Amino acid sequence: MEFPYTSKSKMRARSGSGVRLEYYQRLVYKTILKYQNPVTGLLPASPTNEHAWIRDNVYSILAVWALSMAYKKYTDMDEDKAKTYELEQRCVKLMRGLLMSMMQQKDKLEKFKISQNPLDSLHAKYSSSTGATVVTDSGWGHLQIDAISLYLLILSQMTASGLQIVFNLDEVSFVQNLVFYIESSYCVPDYGVWERGDKTNHGLPELNASSIGMAKAALEAVNELDLFGARGGPTSVIHVLADEAQKCQAVLLSMLPRESNSKEVDAALLSVIGFPAFAVDDPELIKLTRTTIQEKLQGRYGFKRFLRDGYKTPKEDPTRLYYEPFELRVFENIECEWPLFFCLSMLDFLFQGDKEAVEEYSEALEEIVIKTDDGLKFVPELYAVSAESVSEEYKCPGSQDRIAVGRVPFMWAQSLYIVAQLLKENFIAPGELDPLNRRLGSQKKPDVVVQVVILAEDASIQEKLSRYDLQVQTVQECAPIEVQPARVLSHLYTYLGHNKKLNLSGRRSRDVGILSTSKLYALQDRIFAFTPQLTDQDHFYVAVDYELMIDTFKNELYFLKSSWQNMLGRPVVVIVIRQVQLDQGKIPVAMVTTLKKLKSGYINGTRVALGNLCDFLNTSCITNLSFLGNQEDGMPDRLNAKVRQYLEDHLHKTFVPRTGFIHHSTQRLRKKNTTFSQNPKRKLSYRGSIRRTRCIQVENLEVPFNKVSSRAVSPSQSMSPDTEGASIVSAEPRSPSPKEEEPWVMFTRHRTCSDAQYENTEVDELLHMLKDSESLDEQGDILHFLVIEKGLDYMTGKMDDGTPIRVKDLLKDLYEKACRQKNWGLVRHTAGMLGKRVEDLTKAVTDLLVHQKQVTVGMPPYNERTITAPLPNSDLRHLIHQAYGDDDSCAMLTQELVLYLAMFVRTEPSLFLEMLRLRLGLIIRVMASELSRSVKCDSDEATEHLLNLSPFEMKNLLYHILSGKEFNMVTSGISGNFSVLSNKFSRVSKKSQIGTLLGRGSTSSSVDNEQENTEPDRQGQWIRRRRLDGALNRVPRGFYSRIWMLLERCPGMIIEGKLLSQTLTQEMTSGELKFALQVETVLNAIPQPEYRQLMVEAMMVYSLLAEYNSVPSLGQTLCVERLVHAANKIFLDDQMQIQGDATLCCAKPKEQRELTATGTLLCGGAAYVCQHFYDSAPSGCYGTMTYLIRALATILDCFPIEGEIDCAVS
Repeated sequence: MEFPYTSKSKMRARSGSGVRLEYYQRLVYKTILKYQNPVTGLLPASPTNEHAWIRDNVYSILAVWALSMAYKKYTDMDEDKAKTYELEQRCVKLMRGLLMSMMQQKDKLEKFKISQNPLDSLHAKYSSSTGATVVTDSGWGHLQIDAISLYLLILSQMTASGLQIVFNLDEVSFVQNLVFYIESSYCVPDYGVWERGDKTNHGLPELNASSIGMAKAALEAVNELDLFGARGGPTSVIHVLADEAQKCQAVLLSMLPRESNSKEVDAALLSVIGFPAFAVDDPELIKLTRTTIQEKLQGRYGFKRFLRDGYKTPKEDPTRLYYEPFELRVFENIECEWPLFFCLSMLDFLFQGDKEAVEEYSEALEEIVIKTDDGLKFVPELYAVSAESVSEEYKCPGSQDRIAVGRVPFMWAQSLYIVAQLLKENFIAPGELDPLNRRLGSQKKPDVVVQVVILAEDASIQEKLSRYDLQVQTVQECAPIEVQPARVLSHLYTYLGHNKKLNLSGRRSRDVGILSTSKLYALQDRIFAFTPQLTDQDHFYVAVDYELMIDTFKNELYFLKSSWQNMLGRPVVVIVIRQVQLDQGKIPVAMVTTLKKLKSGYINGTRVALGNLCDFLNTSCITNLSFLGNQEDGMPDRLNAKVRQYLEDHLHKTFVPRTGFIHHSTQRLRKKNTTFSQNPKRKLSYRGSIRRTRCIQVENLEVPFNKVSSRAVSPSQSMSPDTEGASIVSAEPRSPSPKEEEPWVMFTRHRTCSDAQYENTEVDELLHMLKDSESLDEQGDILHFLVIEKGLDYMTGKMDDGTPIRVKDLLKDLYEKACRQKNWGLVRHTAGMLGKRVEDLTKAVTDLLVHQKQVTVGMPPYNERTITAPLPNSDLRHLIHQAYGDDDSCAMLTQELVLYLAMFVRTEPSLFLEMLRLRLGLIIRVMASELSRSVKCDSDEATEHLLNLSPFEMKNLLYHILSGKEFNMVTSGISGNFSVLSNKFSRVSKKSQIGTLLGRGSTSSSVDNEQENTEPDRQGQWIRRRRLDGALNRVPRGFYSRIWMLLERCPGMIIEGKLLSQTLTQEMTSGELKFALQVETVLNAIPQPEYRQLMVEAMMVYSLLAEYNSVPSLGQTLCVERLVHAANKIFLDDQMQIQGDATLCCAKPKEQRELTATGTLLCGGAAYVCQHFYDSAPSGCYGTMTYLIRALATILDCFPIEGEIDCAVS
């Protein structure tokens, strides 16, 4: 692309060009190179501060690099190329200086790959004179992923331009490990570009879009790059798994234009959407982000870094590093403005070729640069409002002149200013600054054709498929191409970056995604193809469910179509159809239908080509696994000994079925020749041991209003330990209280001396029962008992060849049997005991978090644990298992649901629009409740039905719960498992009705019409909807910003004894995620979902006072539950007057009201609010909104005594 300024300058006089270039050379020397340390090559922050920041150094050297390329082009100004060479070597020296400083911290790099602890991170700054560290690990916010990413990005660009920065293979290994350091940036909170983390500067790291975007750019830039340039070979090439960059991309796209939880937007994002990262491919999102930054942050002197940034403002206390939360409000409208961002904006528009915008920012810069006596132009660090002008600036933002503060020149900004001027005056072209062509990423690309290969596990499946005119090969017939599962590729990649001398272990992550398995791999004279991780049943059980696998497979094909970028060749997806996926020995109909669609060449909006592997050899992307050579011993052409051993041991038996262990576990029993009688006491001790671990408490959502004597247990009863097991008025069956169960004390590991002598006899007897049992559930109970009693590694016997058999082996055997027989309840429990994990659990949680959805796990109200920031996979699994205690089934179900929720948040984000925190324990409980309602069974049965749903049906049920669609449960097939069928004639709206009622332009009649069309039988409809919305934490649209406005008008709000103080508005802006989370935390103290939802309605009614300026001021603290109970009282008074349904329970004179034995309402209403009030529609003269507004008029004393006020709701 030729820059438009070229034509202007073609006839430029040679002398004019020479003068200008000499001017920029003088400017570079005076402002940058003058300060470069001759020993280390590093640049100090200023003449008085010798610390060298990685980020500042990299940005600062860009001007030197750009100037070297300008001289290289204009040979008549540098005939002997001396200037070019010296400038290039200055760049090399600085980049190598940073490399050497980081390599001194190789041990920290190795630690960080495992811990991802901020204290183990590479330091962000070093001594410019020695390259050594200058502060302690805890003395600075060192974890700045954007800085390391920027280094890798510019290293890649400079190497691609012809500079030689990396000299040997040890340095190549270190750079490869830097890739591992940043590849998890999408789930690692850091301190960000401003080194502060949360904007209060209390040292709290957070997920930053600018860090993730820079990491994504670096991963793409360095992938397949030869660090030795034209002189290199396979051993000096850097490898990046494409999925890691794509995960960064997905998270980045979902965050923009937001920077983090505490920053609505940040000017640092300009470097992500434009030069140097060019990390965003979507032109509309680039435009939205740029516009948001300009509207909220741009001023006359530059851009504010972010809203309420107190750095160097007159109101900042320079003696403190941190801010008090309440003082952030004083920085509003007086934040300092940074010229740096004018330079970045100018560069961005230069790359776009937008001449008008370039001139606009160029003129703005000319007005704010500081001119010296010898004609040089210096860019200052920032412009601040003077102390005398603060009050005027508060009154009229942007009206006051500002003064230059901080470093002059600010080397980072000065460098970008020089680069922009060199580009503008056409001394260099955009392509020279971006030899890797990252700037072209947002241009439209042709559609990707996905190649699909279907293979049969054996000849019998091949023959079954041929009956449907589907000709496929078996795995063996693919030779010479070898087909292996994704876990083999995952293991091979652990050798990448391994270096003994540097004590670096290589890649730690074991996940490989669909982008990586859609390539072919060359290793010496062999070619490998890998099946996707989603089909690896050894990895996780969802792969066994063919329905879910087909559904996921279709989504993955569409994902490949949109995400296959910058790779030579087409993707190739290899699927192996196995015996375990057959339905009663037949190819499932859904599978046949999908295969026929693939044959047609088009599926799910994606173009596909179906064929054999050998047909696609020439059109596929092939990666060389050269890093598996033995480089460290000087034999790169020979395989590493460990790799060779692994290939020999594993490749030929990967698809061989495992031998059962349960028969062999009784080997020692046969040797002893012992017989056992069935001991009834022993049977009682293990029978039902799995079921006793369940922690789901189901509430019945069916409210029998016409029979007061058979009330459902209220949520307050079912959740409160004080009422558990007490006598209540209920005809509904309930789960037995813990007192009736076998006590858990018998499963403890502490055994008495008298017990110890029978230890082996007990185990032998159990193993004998295990062998004789035909029931998988009974085998599961026995093995669960053994795991609790003895542990997974207890030896139970030996195979015929002497191989020892552990309890873990027996459990694996049972897990595989349960998978084959589709006993999903047992599959989930055994998977939990074996520590199976969901593929990429961290990515799934991160997807939810960056869509502003926090996640809680565990059963409320006592065992919930909140996930507020991304965590490593192992930490997440530990936290989930800890939250559910002994209930391995729920722990696995939670991981499964996280996976499905992440799928939905990517594909249908509208399902989550009104939710902020996903409480998985409540969601599990409400799923079981909905099953109980649909199947009409008791709570224990509903729990078992839920846990025995197939993964596909579990995902389907979750979708129906989230979307509000009505459904019916039907038994399917011989197995008797349930399927979820949509009920087309009725639907519960997924949108909050309160938001509809308060929205402008809506009328109550339209809402009434919708209510009539939703459900023919309206009895129980509204309490059910409130319970669902409360369990899903759904709030009306705009709820949190309304509450922020309300808090500005009153001292605070009290909810269930917790105060939402007005000071929150001093600390946080109305659009800040942190504020919404504060409100959400207070609301989550309410255990009953329907009561929580009524409180939300009451808060919305309060917010009307602020929105419509009904009263000048709310001088009192607002008590939300007081409003709810006042509304309930008015409702009951009305019910007595009209002899309504509530007269059967609560609508009676006070002295005649009855309570249950436990002191709760007769109707089971939560928090002493009548069940009928919960079941009232929001609208209408008997609606909850009417009663809440009437109650508001009675409890507030701020309304005028005389005159009229506007009571219009919409």
